[in-house]
Amino acid sequence: MAGVSADVRSLEDVTRDAVARAMGAVLPPELAEADPLVRRSEHADFQANAALSLAKKMGAKPREVADSIATALREQTGGRYGVELAGPGFLNLTVTDDAIWSQVAARLADERLGVGTPQLGRRTVVEYSSPNIAKEMHVGHLRTTIIGDALARLLEHQGAEVIRQNHLGDWGTQFGMLIQYIDEHPDAKWRAEDLDEGDLGTVSALDGLYRLARAEFDADPEFAARARRRVVTLQAGDEATLSVWRELVAESEKAFQAIYDYLGVSLTVEHSAGESSYNRYLDEVAAELEQAGVAVISDGALCVFFDDISGADGSPVPLIVRKSDGGYGYAATDLATIRYRIRDLKVNRLLYVVGAPQALHFRMVFETARRIGWLTDDVEAVHVGFGNVLGPGGKPFKTRAGGTVRLIELLDEAVDRARAEIETKPHTLSQEELETVARQAGIGAVKYADLSTSRTKDYTFDPDRMVSFNGNTGVYLQYAHTRIRSILRKLPDGGEDQAKVNVDGPLAPSERALALLADQFAPTLTEVADTLEPHRLCGYLFSLAKAFTEFYEACPVLTAETDELRTNRVALCQLTGATLAEGLRLLGIATPERM
Repeated sequence: MAGVSADVRSLEDVTRDAVARAMGAVLPPELAEADPLVRRSEHADFQANAALSLAKKMGAKPREVADSIATALREQTGGRYGVELAGPGFLNLTVTDDAIWSQVAARLADERLGVGTPQLGRRTVVEYSSPNIAKEMHVGHLRTTIIGDALARLLEHQGAEVIRQNHLGDWGTQFGMLIQYIDEHPDAKWRAEDLDEGDLGTVSALDGLYRLARAEFDADPEFAARARRRVVTLQAGDEATLSVWRELVAESEKAFQAIYDYLGVSLTVEHSAGESSYNRYLDEVAAELEQAGVAVISDGALCVFFDDISGADGSPVPLIVRKSDGGYGYAATDLATIRYRIRDLKVNRLLYVVGAPQALHFRMVFETARRIGWLTDDVEAVHVGFGNVLGPGGKPFKTRAGGTVRLIELLDEAVDRARAEIETKPHTLSQEELETVARQAGIGAVKYADLSTSRTKDYTFDPDRMVSFNGNTGVYLQYAHTRIRSILRKLPDGGEDQAKVNVDGPLAPSERALALLADQFAPTLTEVADTLEPHRLCGYLFSLAKAFTEFYEACPVLTAETDELRTNRVALCQLTGATLAEGLRLLGIATPERM
């Protein structure tokens, strides 16, 4: 594709404007600016339904109102639409063939496929992934990482300045406990150079040491006291303690980065913003809240109360900013974080991609930030909640021993299943190519299974279904893309030259359906950016792939009867392939050239 990027308005938007102008010509002034209610339709290209609701306000019959709008639309557009009155007052609208081919040409000629930048001017923080230092990433980190990364990519593509934030759990009592245990057990192996071949890695070793430290903390009051003193020395900036802590953070970040690279997400160490980053603000945040009367002392703790939030027994449930022992928890850190992001980073949109169980916590944090004046009407703060990943039988995902499932094991299993599935199909891939495609398909399958589920719902992790070449799967979409690439490679130029669309050419029903669906790419991205629901993009891409299959079966491309037909169908292949590739890229899913 070539050409300068320009927002190519969808035919649905153009049609909506045309109907709106027609309404303005025939309706009373107070109703002339009503929503035309233009939607895609099974009975025509589009349907306009405004007449039904407006007729009642006018004291007129819906069909009479619709007929007057239709007459004005025909006069104003000079035959650019076929207009039929249907049912109680619907307008069925059909776009001319040349308008559809012109739209295909315009989107194909644009390097961004006609997608505009409606998010331009928005400075957006997307907080996601957020694993804990010295602990392995597990199945619980899957959805936040995948959903957060897809939203960050998509918002960025639409023009937003996206600030990725990996809010690492890198502070608190557990580090005093772990560092004290390491200090008292110098023979404990956890550094990369000390581990034996076959060991699972630094973070796995640290995870094991933490469990041992936890057990000793619970069983030995003297060790518990020493661990608590170690927390104090850590918070006080003791260099020896900080040195070990920095090493724990560095080793953990290396392990996290290896998983991010494997998973193909865009997080790097540069995006790390651990809880420790905000320690220096906690005292002043607490003081500011107390001085403003937003937080009050209750039983020795600094709390924020809410009229509409109470426990099962009816007693108030506060947000505890500072505990009675003077310590700070998640609430204080999150308040310091939101203040920093608004005051210092100067963002106007905050997205927290965190599990649904944290809904009440974020509701209280956001409300507190509003009361103190940090969060204003100019800043949007959203808890982007999501459901759980379930194991076989729809039960909570646990190991046989009842523990959490390591994320890397799930990813490896998906890649193995994808490799086995690909090997059942005829292919000409070398072993090296097979491994690359298996990784792209396996990781893509995991991401698509996650993203294609409404994020507020749970879903079952089923590798066999995920890697299927049939049905609504990432592999199906990747395979659809490879089929298109295979068709284009058979052209003399390998499909690299942009097809020159003949806008006066005939248009078969399956061509029309595919072209109109391709035209919905930009509106779909805008909808996802507004709703923060990536499954809408997944559903769109699946529909596009199915429409391509129906088109390809009905309309031969390489063996088309005329050069004109072949060129236009090649253009549809190019546009569909590019749209699939771009849509999958925005979801963080690779598109192999061959499978």
